[in-house]
Amino acid sequence: MTEVCPFCELSQIASPIVVYGNVMVFTPLNPVAPGHRLVVPREHVADFAADPRVSADVMAVASLLAHEAGGAFNVITSRGTEATQSVMHLHLHLIPRSEGDGLKLPWTTPKDIQG
Repeated sequence: MTEVCPFCELSQIASPIVVYGNVMVFTPLNPVAPGHRLVVPREHVADFAADPRVSADVMAVASLLAHEAGGAFNVITSRGTEATQSVMHLHLHLIPRSEGDGLKLPWTTPKDIQG
């Protein structure tokens, strides 16, 4: 790995990060909603397809947090720059949702496949 990974750096410090075994949970720099959290493995794994065991651990923590909080959530992850992955370290966005919160997902269906 030639670039410094910001999530690997975070795994080395004590800060307002909650740790569940090998998974860290923290607020992103630019949260899109109150309660938005990132769920990230402490081990460097490039994306959700790189290591199914680590991906399962990360999803289990996200599931636990959503269950404990209750309510509606989006769980979003990406693989590859074409899919909007900007940090090449597996991470899930856990985003609480509420009716009328104004948060729009970025997906639209291209006209040529809209049936």
